[in-house]
Amino acid sequence: MRPSTTIRFSALLAALFIPWPAHAQADAPDAAALYKTHCASCHGADRLGGQGPALIPENLKRLRKKNAAGVIAKGRAATQMPPFGAVLPEQAVAALVQHIFTPLPKSPEWGAAEIQKSRIINKSPPDITKPVFAADPRNLFVVVEAGDHHITILDGDRFEPIHRFKSRFALHGGPKFTRDGRTVFFASRDGWITKYDLWSLTILAEARAGINTRNIAVSPDGRYVMVANYLPHTLVLLDGRDLNVIKVFPVTDGKGPSSRVSAVYTAPPRQSFIAALKDLKEVWEISYSDKPPYHGWVHDYRIEGPPEQPGKFPVRRIKLDDYLDDFFFDQPYRHLVGAARNAKNGVVLNLAVGRKIADLDLTGLPHLGSGITWRRGDTTVLATPNLKANEISIIDMKTWKTIKRLKTLGPGFFMRSHENSRYAWADVFFGPHRDAMHVIDKQSLEIVKTLRPAPGKTAAHVEFDRSGRHALVSIWDMEGALVVYDADTLEEVKRIPMVKPSGKYNVHNKITLSEGTSH
Repeated sequence: MRPSTTIRFSALLAALFIPWPAHAQADAPDAAALYKTHCASCHGADRLGGQGPALIPENLKRLRKKNAAGVIAKGRAATQMPPFGAVLPEQAVAALVQHIFTPLPKSPEWGAAEIQKSRIINKSPPDITKPVFAADPRNLFVVVEAGDHHITILDGDRFEPIHRFKSRFALHGGPKFTRDGRTVFFASRDGWITKYDLWSLTILAEARAGINTRNIAVSPDGRYVMVANYLPHTLVLLDGRDLNVIKVFPVTDGKGPSSRVSAVYTAPPRQSFIAALKDLKEVWEISYSDKPPYHGWVHDYRIEGPPEQPGKFPVRRIKLDDYLDDFFFDQPYRHLVGAARNAKNGVVLNLAVGRKIADLDLTGLPHLGSGITWRRGDTTVLATPNLKANEISIIDMKTWKTIKRLKTLGPGFFMRSHENSRYAWADVFFGPHRDAMHVIDKQSLEIVKTLRPAPGKTAAHVEFDRSGRHALVSIWDMEGALVVYDADTLEEVKRIPMVKPSGKYNVHNKITLSEGTSH
């Protein structure tokens, strides 16, 4: 690791946890100074977001003011929000709460004009017939090194880096690939969308599509890029060729109230984008089919009536009983499995008919975005880690019943497998056993081995190579690594130094929609 990186990271930690001076406890807290010292590095000096979300009233609709103090003092599960209760007294926390719930002098705007003005066109895709490197282009890994904001392109056969380049600050969500595996798109927390050519190893274009962005989805042919924004409350559709704006969708209920967008996904068999909303009890489906009747919307069932907004890119609203901001899809994309952040239950929506068909017994705050499936006997099962329970939930997708709660050493964040592997891998992301990685037999549903790739350091986010012969584990540390395992013998094969590799994504597994990885 570079010494300068160590210094910067240490300085950040020091800034986050500066103790409250004793002489200041009797004085009225200076909320702006507190924010600058403890919050600005993650949430932006202007409160418009960075690595963390924007902290303005428009973005805090589901966080009641009375609960905000608890989040500041205790931190927040499943996020990078640390607890400040040990370094800030109650009056300082109260001052921060008042500060973040105070409207900005001017409401921030970021629409089509601002997006268009931000566009940076570097070059057209090079006219080449093969990659500029010798490795299998379908067995590349795109590795996000969050520690110093870089991307490494890794040869998945030799496990050697091919190229490394600087990314935008704080990428969020996985990179998205076109069906041919040549083009990949990235999104940063502060709204920058980057188009990258894997064959020539060059950045082609960039545009800032929002102020605080959650993630993106890309149509398989690369024609369309949909951007999910926390701020402003929009979905933004870009032309995948040059990142020109096609359409900006204000996310409202039609009567006034608006919503942040938790995430957006591509549903290739349905030729549509599906969006999860943070503040409205709805799921949106936006068709990108060229011809009505919008193939995916009448997949196996008949739908009464036309979509709500006729014309190109119509929006279909699916009404819900609760907020669902974490989704999983079955392989044919017929069903959406969702869980509310209240950790009380999960639901199954049939996307063709647009209604709930089952409730799920999911009470541990499942991370369904990391759910995986596999064949077991005469059925298919869904497995998901839980963010607030020391267990993995395993569900029969015929009956939608939970058939097992597999006990683990702690709450987990990621699960992965591969069609050619007999094992599923699950991390223990939270708590004292964060260095553990469980290996699970997919037929017996038992843990067969617990690995500890780097004792004392967080082990997370497994990804398999194209063949399923190797599994790569990330060590989430500034002096981190990718640890390569033989997926059958579970023996370590190689260790590649990296700067906090938060995720790595295999081209083949992503473009073939492997059941063992997220889509």
